[in-house]
Amino acid sequence: MSTTEQRFVPVPFDPEVAPIVEAMGAAPAMSLESILASRGETGSPFGDPAELVKGLPITLEDRVIPGPAGAPDLEITILTPSDLTPGEALPALYNIHGGGMVVGHRSWETGRLLDLMSRHRVVCVNVEYRLAPEDPYPAGAEDVYAGFVWTHANAASLGIDPEKIVVMGGSAGGGFTAAVALMARDRRGPVMAGQLLLCPMIDNTGTTVSAQQYRGLGTWTREANDLAWTCVLGEELAFSTDALEYAAPSRATDLSGLPAAFIEVGAAETFRDEDVEYASRIWAVGGRAELHVWDGGCHGFDMYAPEARISRAALDARDSWLRRVWA
Repeated sequence: MSTTEQRFVPVPFDPEVAPIVEAMGAAPAMSLESILASRGETGSPFGDPAELVKGLPITLEDRVIPGPAGAPDLEITILTPSDLTPGEALPALYNIHGGGMVVGHRSWETGRLLDLMSRHRVVCVNVEYRLAPEDPYPAGAEDVYAGFVWTHANAASLGIDPEKIVVMGGSAGGGFTAAVALMARDRRGPVMAGQLLLCPMIDNTGTTVSAQQYRGLGTWTREANDLAWTCVLGEELAFSTDALEYAAPSRATDLSGLPAAFIEVGAAETFRDEDVEYASRIWAVGGRAELHVWDGGCHGFDMYAPEARISRAALDARDSWLRRVWA
């Protein structure tokens, strides 16, 4: 075995996570054809939102709001404590779903939000956005930014404290969360209380060690990542350092003046090193970032293995950060 091969030996998966990774590895690899075919699919692999909410003291409302200028309207889902009183203003989570910017739906993350609502008295706004390759960058980024601006502007009617909105997302949603933070700063838009970045997809170049370690391995492989970036940015910019920062936040040259960040990633996944570097760059300019790298965690381990010990520990860490940010 060469030195190069030794260097890129993957970090092993946590024993409670490994069987799930193995089972998912038996599924066909993602392709452009499977991405496009998924557009006609309905339902969520993580449970139907209406069924998940049933019996809980939570109201679920689907709504259509204005999209970016000249673009289609946006679909959102609002989750509100049923006993919200008139005039009450709660902290809020503005959630952006994952899926590599090419697949996925907001309904997939209802369970994640309900779990957070069980421990925090909050309002959740779950936003939909246009997907690549049909709608490449900047469509998705502009959609989620418009949804954040709308949420802030309509905070009073939603029962939200506008000073306590945390923007959050996993994977592509984490990358979009970082992009929204940059856009809000640069455009002098609404100020968020914090950005919750869960295994964020932020680097299009694929040059890190962890990007090499997870070729053909894990719940989000290097090959899937390359395909997704090609769909979002096109062949010319897919792996270029010239990509725009709102598409790939790692390309941002200035990370100063951003809201407090919580960055979480598994040690056994493609995005590990780009996420660690992003936290380091925020610290380098005096910014606030809390970084957690979970040993043996695959990409999205908390959703695929919610009862695993590392998942429970990760949820505890998020809860601690949220309480501090909202306090």
